[in-house]
Amino acid sequence: MADHLLDSTEIVDYEGDNTQMHQQELVVPATLISMAESFEKKGHSWFVVSQLPSDLSIKLDDITFHVNKYPLVSRCGYLQQIDLQTSASNDGYEMKLENFPGGAETFEVVVKFCYGLSVSLNPRNVAYLRCAAEFLDMTEELEDGNLISKTESFLTFVVFSSWKDSITVLKSCKNLFPWAENLQIVRRCCDSIAWASQETASAQRRWLNDVSTLHIDHFKRIITSMTLKGTRPEFLGSCIMIYAEKWLLGNDVEIEGLKHHTNGKNELVWSIYNGQKKEKESGNQSQEQRVIIETLVSILPHQKDAVSCRFLLWMLKMAMVYSVSPALVSELEKRVGMVMENASVYDLLIPAEGNQLKSLGEQTMYNVDSVQRILEYYLMNEQQRNTGTNGKSNISKLLDNYLAEIAGDPNLSATKFQVIAELLPEAARPCDDGLYRAIDIYLKAHPELSDHDRRRLCRVMNCQKLSVDACSHASQNDRLPVRTVLQVLFAEQVKLRETIQEKQQTTNADQEDNWSSQKEEIKMLKAELEKMMVIIEEIQTDHTNLQQDCKTIRTKQNALSGWILGWNKIKKTSLFHSKLNGNENREGKGEKRISSMLRTNRRQSVG
Repeated sequence: MADHLLDSTEIVDYEGDNTQMHQQELVVPATLISMAESFEKKGHSWFVVSQLPSDLSIKLDDITFHVNKYPLVSRCGYLQQIDLQTSASNDGYEMKLENFPGGAETFEVVVKFCYGLSVSLNPRNVAYLRCAAEFLDMTEELEDGNLISKTESFLTFVVFSSWKDSITVLKSCKNLFPWAENLQIVRRCCDSIAWASQETASAQRRWLNDVSTLHIDHFKRIITSMTLKGTRPEFLGSCIMIYAEKWLLGNDVEIEGLKHHTNGKNELVWSIYNGQKKEKESGNQSQEQRVIIETLVSILPHQKDAVSCRFLLWMLKMAMVYSVSPALVSELEKRVGMVMENASVYDLLIPAEGNQLKSLGEQTMYNVDSVQRILEYYLMNEQQRNTGTNGKSNISKLLDNYLAEIAGDPNLSATKFQVIAELLPEAARPCDDGLYRAIDIYLKAHPELSDHDRRRLCRVMNCQKLSVDACSHASQNDRLPVRTVLQVLFAEQVKLRETIQEKQQTTNADQEDNWSSQKEEIKMLKAELEKMMVIIEEIQTDHTNLQQDCKTIRTKQNALSGWILGWNKIKKTSLFHSKLNGNENREGKGEKRISSMLRTNRRQSVG
């Protein structure tokens, strides 16, 4: 049957059925019921154009419907259970419907459905028709395909499969309390929208924009459902921030200062003052804004990185503007204390509350008490985590810069200034230059301050932690007490002495380094010299051996030269020449003899 219902969004089929009314069997011919053509409106009355005469007048709000009782009784169990009163004109019955879901417009659609006329279902009217069908008890026991089953099928198979349609239906449920709640329409729409947040990553921005248009109660239900489904805290925080921006920010002057997270202290105070003035003029709107702020704070994820510190401080400012309950203000201050190291100075410039701004000449411009509590929460969290604030110099810089900003307030007491300055442990400030600057600004803005208060303020800073430049400036500052100036001069001398000692130590260290390097060079030179001595000894040994070899060669050369001289003498004698010539003649004759013998042998071999 569900497939048949989804074939069209129009309900046009109607079949009559046997129905009992007042314990009597009433048979309504389907042909007569289906012959209804249309409605006609005459003044505040509606008439059905049909062959069936009108015998029942139903008054709803200021509209009276003139219908025949059979088509409605056949499908509405509610009409079967009540006693119809005879009309004053004795021409039928009359009744009055009170607290009917959807009013006369929805009842008109129900009457058309009972008469078999074409009825269109869409996301804008399906919730009204579902609640109206429940009110009239239009169940399947009376008629197959009755209005309850048709609207339920449309919700299940059409609406809940689309987060856009679910948002449309959810918006229509605003005027259907408690019917929409009891029928679980709101819960099912919220679950459908929550699931879509995980399935539409590519269209996430469009999803966020559509969800941010919902009523705060429905938005809370969606965020709660997403939390139960394990949605990332960062995404939940993004949803909350976008919703807050859409519903809490406006284009009016009183909101602009907060929208840009305070670009200047004077503009901020003026904008907040105007915002509080307008709040008194529009109580209903401020009540709505207050509910939104309280609800958003209650659904913030517990993870400290889910939303930014700037957003939390902005919400805190808005909460004070709209006089949110002190418990939620305290909750916001604790949340800010968890991430205070990520704050900026202008984020901490929280304007004074409305009761303070009534007398600007006597009260402070900023809510320093709130910042004091935030800092106390921060220090408490650091102690619980056993991390301490020694290594977080950004906190000391943040606080010192904040003190410098509020120091110019002429209504800020020295006691309050001192309390804020002394909240941070001394070990958390590696340098007191920022604190000195804040104190100097305060003394300049409060020239009437007594000497006792001046000394009390100056005791907050540690002159030993001032830099050389700060000491030089403080030593010539006539706004400081004499005792403080003397302490600064002493600290300056100590720092100069330490600087000189450091330079001497540096010089000595450099000399020691130079002597060490010279020692290393001497060692290297000695090693190289030893190597050269070994090489020289080897060269001397080789030179001695060469000299001995040269002497031996000379002795042999002298012996050879003496033999050569003797031989030359022999060659010059006549006997040597005569023998040499005789030997040459004999050798010539022998050669001739040998030649003649060789020629003789050749001729014989030829012949």
